Amino acid sequence: MPGNVVSPTTPRDEDGIYWGYTTRMASSISAIFDECPFDGGYDLKVGTSERGDISIDDPNFGLRKKNTNKNVNRKSSEKIDSNENEHFNHLIIVFGGVAGIEESVDADESMTLSGEDSKKMFDIWVNICPYQGSRTIRTEEALFIALARFSQYISKNCQNPVSDGKKSKQAKEIVKTEDVEFSDASVSEESSDEDD
Repeated sequence: MPGNVVSPTTPRDEDGIYWGYTTRMASSISAIFDECPFDGGYDLKVGTSERGDISIDDPNFGLRKKNTNKNVNRKSSEKIDSNENEHFNHLIIVFGGVAGIEESVDADESMTLSGEDSKKMFDIWVNICPYQGSRTIRTEEALFIALARFSQYISKNCQNPVSDGKKSKQAKEIVKTEDVEFSDASVSEESSDEDD
């Protein structure tokens, strides 16, 4: 099967399809934002914590900025439609270590914010695994839990129009590809009949 080597962002940028996530190590919690690779920074910042202001299971949860994540100008009986996600281009989800993001904030000498107030750094401060049943969740476990739990909200972002009324490249209609059958009954073109 011939192919071309392309940037890992090409499938997303040109075809609007998900092609995995990227990770970036930062020397401190402040460096996460100070060393952002995007002009203008991240337009939606999510902090994960077992002490989150909102649970991902809350019917009012959505990927919205701080000012729209609460019942602002709504009657108490009105629910926020979780389909009301704001469009974002650069979402960041921050995970803490065993002691959480709060400990990282306290350890960062360049920050004037205390660990208790670390939620102020984020648009959303969310508990991705309520009723976790253990004292901590390892970061490598939290990553997959968060991506699975956020996937429905992130995919809605790809379908929402940009604020200027134009659809982004990511908002292209998703076209179902032709079904392909696979079988172990015969040797494929890529396989060899020779024993290794």
